[in-house]
Amino acid sequence: MTDTLIASALAGFEGKFGYAATGVWSAPGRVNLIGEHTDYNEGFVFPFAINRHTFAAISLREDDLIRVASSFSTQTHEARVGSITKDDGHDWAAYPFGVAWAIQEMANSLLKDFAATGFDCYIESDVPVGAGLSSSAAIECSVALALNDIWGASLDRLQLARVGQLGENVIVGAPTGIMDQSASLLGETDHAVFLDCRSLESQSIELGFAREGLELLIIDTRVAHRLVDGGYASRRAACESGAASLGVDSLRDLSLADLGRAQETLDDVTFRRVRHVITENQRVLDTVAILQRSGPRAIGKLMHDSHESMRDDFEISVDELDTAVETAIRHGAIGARMTGGGFGGAAIALTPVEKIGEVSLSVIAEFEALGYAKPNIFAVSAAQGAKREI
Repeated sequence: MTDTLIASALAGFEGKFGYAATGVWSAPGRVNLIGEHTDYNEGFVFPFAINRHTFAAISLREDDLIRVASSFSTQTHEARVGSITKDDGHDWAAYPFGVAWAIQEMANSLLKDFAATGFDCYIESDVPVGAGLSSSAAIECSVALALNDIWGASLDRLQLARVGQLGENVIVGAPTGIMDQSASLLGETDHAVFLDCRSLESQSIELGFAREGLELLIIDTRVAHRLVDGGYASRRAACESGAASLGVDSLRDLSLADLGRAQETLDDVTFRRVRHVITENQRVLDTVAILQRSGPRAIGKLMHDSHESMRDDFEISVDELDTAVETAIRHGAIGARMTGGGFGGAAIALTPVEKIGEVSLSVIAEFEALGYAKPNIFAVSAAQGAKREI
């Protein structure tokens, strides 16, 4: 499949722009095993890169024009290297434009003689869009790695993760954290990335799913989510308000011992938002510890507790996600939870290999009975992070 997509990216580039690309760079989507909405609160997350990728075929130009095109849109978007701004008309192209802008911002602060030129870019991908698997970060990281190489920006992978986040925050206008880009750039086969979003220190933790006879199923509900809509921003604002009211810089500075004071100080909605983040941070720490001590079959309850917290305290689940989670567990999954920003997207279900058929068919049947769209269910494995393909 990878070779086919690389060939498609090269052919698409030449068909769109009339000459051959310099190379192809890839970056994976990601799934977050646990740790949702903790990243922008400077907390802990535990994602891994998945074996679904975005491929960016790119060549430099001699002028300052940027042209981006893709297999999933007929439109070619254009911008000038030195004048990239937030523009709703950019649509999906805001992601590569944002990366181009952010690399210049960061490189200019580090390199006195840095100069960027225009480029042509063609995107091919098999990361599902709107499923909570970070198709956006896969675009950002494939383009960021490519531009870092061909522009000679000399940024390391943590800096490139910041580039992706900065571009998404400023040019796309989505107030996201740094988890998605970090997972896409730092991923390793059969490992998850335990990331401290305050210090950006990371540790690669072996998952051992295959060894234990487990698969991680993605249950894409086909309820598309958009992080630039108001729900995500209002949750982030509530977290910031809660931290300010409790006299800390970030919710990262609070622990389970602070929940009583938080409940006395905050209104009910803000308290529940804060409680989710505090307890979710602890669940990440517990998951990593239990995974290392007892293996993946012991983390199911933590996954389900995380889902209940997102459903009840953070209120970012939807009926389809709740149905997927409860049905999967009822039919043999060890643990399940929604993953990603919420308001749609996908659930994950850690499932014994012998139960995959039962879980998948049961979820599909339950969705049909409730009149929901047929979910797209597939397994993913932990994969290597972004790289140059050719």
